[in-house]
Amino acid sequence: MKFKLIIIVILYSCFYSQLIDAREGTKFYDASQFQILGKVYTDSLPVYSRIPDFKKDIMRQALINLGNNSAGIAIRFRSNSTSIWAKWTALYGNSMNHMTDTGVKGLDLYCYENNQWRFVRSGRPLVKETTTAIIENMESKDREYMLYLPLYDGVENLEIGIDSISYISSPRLQLPEIKNPIVFYGSSILQGGCASRPGMAATNIITRRLNIETINLGFSGNAFVDYEIAEMMADVDASAYVLDYVPNASPEQILEKTEEFVRILRSKHSSVPLIFIEDPEFTHAIFDKEMAKEIKDKNEAMNTMFNILKKKGVKNIYLIKGDKLLPEGGEATVDGIHCTDTGFEHYVGVLLPLLKKVIK
Repeated sequence: MKFKLIIIVILYSCFYSQLIDAREGTKFYDASQFQILGKVYTDSLPVYSRIPDFKKDIMRQALINLGNNSAGIAIRFRSNSTSIWAKWTALYGNSMNHMTDTGVKGLDLYCYENNQWRFVRSGRPLVKETTTAIIENMESKDREYMLYLPLYDGVENLEIGIDSISYISSPRLQLPEIKNPIVFYGSSILQGGCASRPGMAATNIITRRLNIETINLGFSGNAFVDYEIAEMMADVDASAYVLDYVPNASPEQILEKTEEFVRILRSKHSSVPLIFIEDPEFTHAIFDKEMAKEIKDKNEAMNTMFNILKKKGVKNIYLIKGDKLLPEGGEATVDGIHCTDTGFEHYVGVLLPLLKKVIK
């Protein structure tokens, strides 16, 4: 036993010394000094939270906790470094039994190459504190980067490391477009459950496909048509609002709260497109009759409210049917409900034609 302990200590010492050696020529910079995407209030605190401190007195505690998850938040920067490192501390150190740690609390680096966002590599997390090289051995040239933050954990602090002789700065290219972001509100699927890595969450894919900033207000298990979230959304001069709360909300909540939720949005933005999304036909619903009935009841409630809004003259509203949100065959979820990367690609493929049509 004593011999094994000595071996473990020696191996750890070797690993640690290699890490120090690799970092000798690396200089770290506080990521918060660069452009931050995916927040309703760009300068709000906490820096990497979706629910700002000044809203916490009026929010349910569950929304505050989930709002500290950094889903959809990304850092934009530019550098000519031959390597990109990251050093970050997870807020909670979460881990889940149906989602990779890379998706839960890891990072994802993208580079704008040949007029498109190209995946570089992930920052694979440890339990709480991680220091790692995301990419090394590159040619020294100017590159534009986007670093996605964790989907189901928060970030206490984040530093980006580059070669000590290289530069790092705010982006030169204004991509994605930030003037009129698309604001999404929804459940765990929207938050990113269960993408294998942050870049594969639906809102992040849409950001890259349309080169428009998206704001992810997905709250796992807690999209109950909260008016406080509508008020936050209304504070954004959005190009579209996407409302995907049916998976969490009960039929009663949909019927009782949808009209007021829309009124709050329309009080500040009378013509911004509102896109409602039905509950998906989850793969196990063909076997689980209670689940099938729940989906049917929720979608009927959503359709009832959609028709009421139209009859009352609410303009520029759209409804995406749930029967096409997941591909046939049941091979696009982790657990019958939450999407794999394939599921998110399909989901985005359903949304994109309408988004392209309604966004000017």
